Amino acid sequence: MASWNSVYWEIVYNVFGWIAFFSWSFSFYPQVILNYRRKSVVGLNFDFLMLNMTKHSSYLIYNAAMYFSPEIQRQYHEKYGDELIPVALNDVCFSIHAVALTAFTLFQVFIYERGTQKVSKVGTGITAIVWATALVCVIVAWPNHSWLWLISVFNTIQVVMTAIKYIPQAVMNFRRKSTVGWSIGNIILDLLGGVLNFGQMGVQSIDQNSFVNFYGNIGKTLLSLETVFFDLLFVVQHYVLYPERRDKGKAVTAAEQAEPFLGPSDKPESAQV
Repeated sequence: MASWNSVYWEIVYNVFGWIAFFSWSFSFYPQVILNYRRKSVVGLNFDFLMLNMTKHSSYLIYNAAMYFSPEIQRQYHEKYGDELIPVALNDVCFSIHAVALTAFTLFQVFIYERGTQKVSKVGTGITAIVWATALVCVIVAWPNHSWLWLISVFNTIQVVMTAIKYIPQAVMNFRRKSTVGWSIGNIILDLLGGVLNFGQMGVQSIDQNSFVNFYGNIGKTLLSLETVFFDLLFVVQHYVLYPERRDKGKAVTAAEQAEPFLGPSDKPESAQV
């Protein structure tokens, strides 16, 4: 059974992992709070939310199965050798929390002002195709008990969803020339979590003198890289490309900034979180 070679690196690994867990977990709250204060979800892309739910649900399936299933762990060791499994308890806890908070944000979409925004046919189509594919893979894996392959499919799904889920929001920000309604607090915490998650994998590689955990859990590796890339893009949009406008020293309100995007029925907004 694989074990840590250094107590020091094991401690660093766990510290990085739990800080990443809290950063990523707390990253959901600024958006939830912003929606509550505004009593509006105008500016929050609904395709992003739906794709995000698919992403986190797939990631939860992968993390929970890898962490709790002795059979899947056995298959992992047969394929990659006597290595530590690439999933920690903080990964499982994060996934559970992420699914719950994403579901709550979707609930806010139904109870708050949303203007003319709706889920696109493309977003609906992508989601339907992904889950139909996942069902087919379950049917294929069942007879031979190819569980490691199956959860790897879900890991791949979460990687693909991470790559595309941010695109609708980035495009919406670009078209509106504004980030009003999209919480920058969410992005800063998400960015910190992505950096620490990647650092956690690096620490394990140093201790084990192996890069197996990077390609043995390619999903976690790509998740961190994709998260950092898109979060940096949103930071540039918020602070450089579309900063809060000032008029004679007075900050323009969120409602005024979003005016070209909002319809007549949309309510005024308060400042961003």
